[in-house]
Amino acid sequence: MPLLDLATAARWRFRDTSARAWLPAKVPGCVHTDLLRAEKIPDPFFGANELDLQWIEERDWEYRAEFPVPVRLLAEPEVELVADGLDTVATVFLNGKKIAATDNMFIGHRWPVKPLLRAGANELRIVFGSAMRHIREARPDFTPPREFQDFVGNSVRIRKQQCQFGWDWGPRFVTAGVWRGIRLEAHRGNRLAGVRVTQRHAADGRRVTLSLAPELARPEPGATYSVTLSLGGKIVAEIENADAASLELEVPRPRLWWPAGQGEQPLYDLVVTARDAAGREIGAVRQRIGLRTIVLDRHPDQWGESFQFLVNGRAIFIKGANWIPAHAFVAGLTRADYARDLRAAALANMNCVRLWGGGIYESEDFYDLCDELGLLVWHDFMFACTLYPGDAAFLASVRAEAEYQIKRIRHHASLALWCGNNEIAQLNVAALADPRYRRAYEDVFHRVLPQALAEHDNATSYWPSSQWQGGWEHNHSHETAEKRGDTHYWDVWHARHPVKSYEKWAFRFCSEFGMQSYCSLETQATFAPPDDTNVFGATLENHQKCKGGNQTILHYISQRYRFPKSQAALIYLSQLSQAHCMQTGVEHYRRLMPRCMGAIYWQLNDCWPVASWSSIEFTGRWKALHHVARRFNAPALVSAHVPGDEIAAPGNRRASTVREVHLHTVYDAPRPARGLLRWDLFTLEGDIVLSGRKPVRLRHGESLRQKTLDLAHPLARWSRDRLYLRIALDVDGATVSEDTVFLAPPRFLRLPRAKKTAVRIRLLSPTRALLAFTSPVFQHRFAFDLPGLAHTASDNYFELYPHEKKEVVVELAKPATKAELARRLRHLSLADTYD
Repeated sequence: MPLLDLATAARWRFRDTSARAWLPAKVPGCVHTDLLRAEKIPDPFFGANELDLQWIEERDWEYRAEFPVPVRLLAEPEVELVADGLDTVATVFLNGKKIAATDNMFIGHRWPVKPLLRAGANELRIVFGSAMRHIREARPDFTPPREFQDFVGNSVRIRKQQCQFGWDWGPRFVTAGVWRGIRLEAHRGNRLAGVRVTQRHAADGRRVTLSLAPELARPEPGATYSVTLSLGGKIVAEIENADAASLELEVPRPRLWWPAGQGEQPLYDLVVTARDAAGREIGAVRQRIGLRTIVLDRHPDQWGESFQFLVNGRAIFIKGANWIPAHAFVAGLTRADYARDLRAAALANMNCVRLWGGGIYESEDFYDLCDELGLLVWHDFMFACTLYPGDAAFLASVRAEAEYQIKRIRHHASLALWCGNNEIAQLNVAALADPRYRRAYEDVFHRVLPQALAEHDNATSYWPSSQWQGGWEHNHSHETAEKRGDTHYWDVWHARHPVKSYEKWAFRFCSEFGMQSYCSLETQATFAPPDDTNVFGATLENHQKCKGGNQTILHYISQRYRFPKSQAALIYLSQLSQAHCMQTGVEHYRRLMPRCMGAIYWQLNDCWPVASWSSIEFTGRWKALHHVARRFNAPALVSAHVPGDEIAAPGNRRASTVREVHLHTVYDAPRPARGLLRWDLFTLEGDIVLSGRKPVRLRHGESLRQKTLDLAHPLARWSRDRLYLRIALDVDGATVSEDTVFLAPPRFLRLPRAKKTAVRIRLLSPTRALLAFTSPVFQHRFAFDLPGLAHTASDNYFELYPHEKKEVVVELAKPATKAELARRLRHLSLADTYD
């Protein structure tokens, strides 16, 4: 199919329609990035510049492309202008003729344009009207009863990326532009628009049959199809010149696709070619598919109703994080942009990302990477928090959006679930008692979206909202969530409940929970002037989008740690607090397996440099949480549950109910194993108080309490402020899981300080080094950095036990010498954060 990529073949310019001057533009792109490139605005992320750039959303913007059309394109019977994404209120002109008007960012478009094209120079103009003016003028009869994030209001009136209007982790940049590909496509009069693939798996897993349903742009009597299915470049099955009713492939010796940690991710290449009755090619569709079944399993059980994902018949505990747009300006994101954070998710032993509903339907690169990495995708449709209109035009737009996106995404192996929206049902309980709002809600999420899926993807499960307990008769209470559905648990953070509140509830599936932290000094330097780095100053308050967020971070730090002596110490403690909070929650949910079958924390990534719930900073640096997640998501986990707690008695006296420690093993690898559970109770001076060992059997899907330690005697003799418990799990002679358990908040412990930590550096290559650390004393959450050298590390924020060498492999973005590594190396542990 001949095509002309207008993103590269055309000369693009743009302007404010109230101005005469044209400026160079980049497509895909948006007005903010084009203005920045033209040096017409300052860096939107720096300082509080965001606040001074709100005028952009009120202007109309015009983009113009000039391009020649090749003769071979004009020789074809039909030529279409294909726009994969226009953001958002766009009027399109070709050679002076209006051809279309759009108002939905999430729909791709095709328009026949051959009669308007000419040999030689052609001009395409796209006028983007102000989204804010459109919002004020469109649907004036609908105003949501409550806004949750959009402080101006009514952004739900337009089908546009909702977090552009501001969120509690992101800036407000309501932008415009050609945000995805745009091109001319020529064909002979018909085209193969898509292929719907249905898989049938034999119960024994040894036979897979593919049924193919080709989707032509219009009927084609006598059309035939050829099909090849390849793996690793080798054809494993094929069909030649069959009609549409005969397109079934039996896959010999099928290799199944599995989520990360459960098996391999083989991806087959499927090519379907259509020909007309005369044998002329109509078109071809190429897809990469994985052979698998994925089902959201909800069946009655002893606790109520299950909420678990079965992959190829196997129940999988979901370990993951929520995904938000990778940048505040999503236009032009590359595969490398996605790969950085998605690969980090896989390295942290995750098997799922939840694509959150206030962002965008992602590019093919995102889904391809998830297929390759074994990351299941819980996929929200793009609706979040606030109630939406339900008029006929809005529903028609939603239907077109759903059909377009479902057809585009449905073949991906990683697609595990379609979810109607984020939090609308739970946040609007009172408003949804009003029949007007209830009718509109049900029209979108219980009628239009399920119908679109039934027509275009009946293989993927649908869940109407998150959180949701399965019906209007359920009340979104924590008690109900212990019986059924999925839960967003925010008592820790928003309500400032103690971190141990996670352990109060036995939820069936927790799809949101989180704790904020500050980004590193290195990331902070990208947006904060040197004279405005105080967390309560103008810059850092503008880069904290959650109301009262800085106070909440400090609240949780104060419950566990001492007052920090510096900004660096504050950042470190905030990240330790975040990691501790998420570890407490995730390990609790994993210990509950199989009652609870998923823990997806909020959130994986950032869209700009900010204080947030992310485990990966905007610059790509891993926070402490991400390193700790690698450990608490490990396939074989030793986890301690301390049922007691430190409590404040009258007069601010300290009291404690801590006496027992329950040691659990949690295992979700597919093959059984034998292990050795170890525990050692130490004084901070290094003396061993008690030790124990126990052989254990590890089986997929099992969480077992293996040992209860009664520490009444050592607590009475040495006190809880002088002790720490070291726990470990060995498999095949190697330690696969290890941690430290404190019996009192660390702020009350007199942690030893190392006079000197021995460091050895060995270069493995110009961009790879082995660092070895040895300490004479116990150091909790030992962290190291190489300021100015971009790098990743095999581990960080780990426990450094006395006289035991800890080796870490560091991968460098650029070559460095051993001397440079030694000069830049910095490290600290918890004891170094206070005077």
